[in-house]
Amino acid sequence: MLVLAAYLVLGAIAGTLSGLFGIGGGLIIVPALVFGFGLQGVSPEIAVHLAVGTSLATIIFTSISSVRAHHSRGAVRFDLFWPMATGIVIGTAIGVNTAVALSGETLKMIIGIFAIGVAIQMGFGLKPKPSRDVPGKASLTVVGSGIGWASALFGIGGGTLTVPFLSWCNVRMQQVVGTSAACGLPIAISGALTNAWAGWGHPDLPNWSTGFVYWPALIGIALTSMYFAKFGVRLAHHLKPEVLKRSFAVLLVIVGLRFLWSAWA
Repeated sequence: MLVLAAYLVLGAIAGTLSGLFGIGGGLIIVPALVFGFGLQGVSPEIAVHLAVGTSLATIIFTSISSVRAHHSRGAVRFDLFWPMATGIVIGTAIGVNTAVALSGETLKMIIGIFAIGVAIQMGFGLKPKPSRDVPGKASLTVVGSGIGWASALFGIGGGTLTVPFLSWCNVRMQQVVGTSAACGLPIAISGALTNAWAGWGHPDLPNWSTGFVYWPALIGIALTSMYFAKFGVRLAHHLKPEVLKRSFAVLLVIVGLRFLWSAWA
């Protein structure tokens, strides 16, 4: 119960930050889980894999809520979603197996570099200009597979990658956000199921794990993150957008450097 309580608190923090900064909670949840698993004595060799798998599982719940809200406003472009979702499912499964083949230290290094990259993008407002049309279904499937593969490595819902791509393709911003949220659902489902399968029976897993999905963390984070995400959104309206972006960029740099340091130490 004490462990569950700790993850309820983590879910509240992750949900608040997710709503506050307008980015999926995976980049927050994965580092926090790695830290929490370290305190629990989970083997360093699987702690990152367990954190990534559990993070993807938590995104299932937040994605369902988000997709329903966007769909009710007609903001999900299903003509784009279905071809991308096909590639996402395949790419995510491959991404999980790629992560499993990597050592925990190597995976930390990759996530650290990615977090710093996202920080640079947010801090300097780097984004592609809308300069092309939406590609055909086959190309969307290929793009979806790449997004799914990367998302499975980093334990994220894919919005960090999907939003810039759809913006580049001249999709209206409301539809960009809605379609990106929808793409997070197949990423989360495929990633969670593949992680559960890939880690099944691993001797170093803690109790209450199904493969690389840790149930106390999943339940605790899912119960509180959705509610506190709404609180974070309300809080964001009282702060300047540029201050928010730069604050989150600083946070991601700290997280990224911490991961790199622990990987090299």
